[in-house]
Amino acid sequence: MRHGPAVRRRKLGEELRRLRDRAGLTSPEAARLVGWHQSKVSRIETGRSGVKPDDVARLLEVYDVRDPQLRRLLAALAETAGESGTQWWHSYRGLLPSQYRDFISLESQASSARNLETSVVPGLLQTPGYAREVTRAMLPNLSVKKIETLVEVRLARQEVLRSQEPLVLRAVLDEAVLRRQVGGGRGMKEQIRHLLEAIELPNVRLQVIPFAVGAHTGITGSFVIFSFPNIADLDVVVIDHLASSLSLERKEDLAEYSAAFRKIQEQALSPQDSLELIADIEGGS
Repeated sequence: MRHGPAVRRRKLGEELRRLRDRAGLTSPEAARLVGWHQSKVSRIETGRSGVKPDDVARLLEVYDVRDPQLRRLLAALAETAGESGTQWWHSYRGLLPSQYRDFISLESQASSARNLETSVVPGLLQTPGYAREVTRAMLPNLSVKKIETLVEVRLARQEVLRSQEPLVLRAVLDEAVLRRQVGGGRGMKEQIRHLLEAIELPNVRLQVIPFAVGAHTGITGSFVIFSFPNIADLDVVVIDHLASSLSLERKEDLAEYSAAFRKIQEQALSPQDSLELIADIEGGS
């Protein structure tokens, strides 16, 4: 169990070492060609330090890597590994815990997310009012200003659903998520209406596990599985707790949670039947 960016640094280092070997260069030779000390190349290849995307590009030039897709992928991997401080969430560094920043980094670079939620609407689908109520309930000692800033962050995260290459979101919600009156009747009606609008996005698929199912595979807790383009073994499971989150990247864990999510999808209503249930709840709320 490790944080995603740490594992990504190691995997990026392994790939760069493989490319150096393929180019027929030793570590000292590569360092000399890019004008670095040999220890920097060593730290990057062993994952002990991060590397900026621009530095990755310099190494790839030396290693004569011309494949544009591979170059883009490795640059994105460097971003995900957490070295760059230019992403929008870094401006909130003083407020956001490192684990939350890691989560946003993973979310921003992922190509798809499979999300089970048993208690709250997924953060990517929350309205400002709903996000505000949830944040206030979870962090009751925060000032109004800090709560509003966290809501601002939550809304900024949602841009991944509408970007040029949008995140593909597959979400399954327990019916309790829809029935719990977060923010009162008016606030919840607004939230459910927002879900109905989100379902219309081609990259969003939403299913509901009705109360009639009873105990189901995911009843003990929520989780997210992030997947990344072209490199399957970068997938990561994130499990949220009240004060922290846990990242699981072992193949065994990924296989177990992926199988669990498939089972949960089978237990849930179809997307169309889920849409009808949500619409019925919206009409009756």
